[in-house]
Amino acid sequence: MPRLINIAKTKGFSAYVEEGTNRWPAVHRLDAAHLYRLALEKAPAGSRLNGVADEGVPFRDIASVIGKHLNVPVVSISREEADTHFGFLSTLAALDIPRSSVATQELLGWRPVQPALIHDLEQSHYFNN
Repeated sequence: MPRLINIAKTKGFSAYVEEGTNRWPAVHRLDAAHLYRLALEKAPAGSRLNGVADEGVPFRDIASVIGKHLNVPVVSISREEADTHFGFLSTLAALDIPRSSVATQELLGWRPVQPALIHDLEQSHYFNN
């Protein structure tokens, strides 16, 4: 999120690609740290774990919160414009990559308890720099 915020500050607008309906999974760093510990302690060798709390947050929603906090416009851009706007993040910015952690939660008894991405972004700590 800090990288996306910095891009919006630098460019003067917060962007999403095309309709912005592509979804990103998300997990709070404290929930991820707890899962990492559980994985080391309990996960069978070779386990594939998905550590997500938000299965898929529309990228447009992420861009909207960033734009609101920075007081900059929120703009749809084309895939061609994404390279210039997002740089190395351009491919990720357009991907629809929802994930589920149901199997991980069942296997390890892990439950994310920290704020969801949009709620966390709404807090000012991301924008105090």
